[in-house]
Amino acid sequence: MYDANLVEFYGRVAEYEKYHNKGYGHEAPGTLGRSVTYGLPKKRLRLRLMPLVFVAIAAFGLKASILHAVGPVAYEARVAALSQAEGFDRLGGWLMQVDPVTAFVAEKIGVGIAALQG
Repeated sequence: MYDANLVEFYGRVAEYEKYHNKGYGHEAPGTLGRSVTYGLPKKRLRLRLMPLVFVAIAAFGLKASILHAVGPVAYEARVAALSQAEGFDRLGGWLMQVDPVTAFVAEKIGVGIAALQG
């Protein structure tokens, strides 16, 4: 036997159980329910640019550490040699050029190492 009211009732019960399983509980307006005690599940804001920011910071750190290790004259000579090459080496020469951020970080690496040594 089909009863439309019974189908609607079971639909409301299923919705109630779904919200209860999510942690909402039964909350009437103006009352203190489970969401006040335990808090509603918070949706985390995923920053989609964070991987790109991490890669950029790592790239500048790598360039700066190489610049500090080999010195500015040798670094410029190697970058010039890469820039004169063909294919992807030319792209590498363009990417490895000394920019203000790389020079600043290399200088700070030198200051930090000098402070650690004495």
